[in-house]
Amino acid sequence: MSFPDAIRTCFRKYATFSGRAARPEYWWFVLFIVLGNIVLDVVDGALFGSVSVVVAPGTVQLQSRSVLGAIFALATLIPALAAGWRRMHDTGRSGLFLIYPLIAMVGVFTYFSFVAGLGGALSGSFGPYFAEGAGLIGFLGLIIAIFSPLIVIWWLTRPTQPKTNEWGPPPGRPA
Repeated sequence: MSFPDAIRTCFRKYATFSGRAARPEYWWFVLFIVLGNIVLDVVDGALFGSVSVVVAPGTVQLQSRSVLGAIFALATLIPALAAGWRRMHDTGRSGLFLIYPLIAMVGVFTYFSFVAGLGGALSGSFGPYFAEGAGLIGFLGLIIAIFSPLIVIWWLTRPTQPKTNEWGPPPGRPA
């Protein structure tokens, strides 16, 4: 599958989460999104300029207004998720595996919010034990949150299952 074919296919299957997507279809579309974001960031900077933002006293940071980039991101969000979902199907996994890093990060954030809320409430004799256990669980949660996107990327790079799986025949072959 060529670069233009992949882009056409992903936009034609804009919100199709069923079926399978071959590696070239997915990765050419990812490249299209990356290149589109780079080009539109340059165009946004040229058209709308940048804004000086005071981050801290004595520290100024330039931020560009990314109007076109935001529109492009919204226009490609659903097809990117759908292509990734179909790519997971092609490797023999449920599309839900694509959102695994999001689930892990939400879990870690929720855990730390919960621990912060309990930290002051559990002072006394159980305080040190709670702090050690919370620290260990929090550390493990952070490791999972850091490595889960890498695992998903690895899954997305796996080869196509050559035979029909529960999500259909291999891409490019009739049903």
